[in-house]
Amino acid sequence: MSIRWLLPMAALGAFAGGAVQAHHSFAAFFDPSAEITLKGTVTAFRFTNPHGTIAFDVEGADGKVVHWRAETNAPVVLARRGWSRTSLKAGDIITIAGWKARDGKPYMRLKQAFDASGKPIGNAAFSVTED
Repeated sequence: MSIRWLLPMAALGAFAGGAVQAHHSFAAFFDPSAEITLKGTVTAFRFTNPHGTIAFDVEGADGKVVHWRAETNAPVVLARRGWSRTSLKAGDIITIAGWKARDGKPYMRLKQAFDASGKPIGNAAFSVTED
C-alpha cells in the first residue's frame, strides 16, 4: 500500500472505532432476564442519539435516594412510539420498567414508562431487539 493511502485509512479506522464504541449491543450492558420496575422523580431527560437517557431519583425504604439512569432508544424510535423532547421534564414522577445493567450499577434499559397517574408514556413498550 502506498504512503498516500496511509493517512486516509488511519482516519477512517479512528472514526469507525468511535462509532462502534458509541453504539453498543443491548446484551453487552443489560440482562434480559433481570426486569425491574422503579418509581422516581425525573431529574433530566436527554432526547439524543445514539440513545436517549432518563435520569431519575429513587427513594429507598431506608430513605436514601439513589440516582438512576435509564437508557432509551434513539429519538427516531422514541418518536415512532409517541415520545417527544417534551415527554418528560425535571420534577415529573414516573414509573419505569426495564432491564437492569449487568454490572450492578443503577442503570437500566427502558422497556416502558408511566406517568404519575399510571398512564403509559408513548404508545407501546420497547423490546430487547429494538434499537
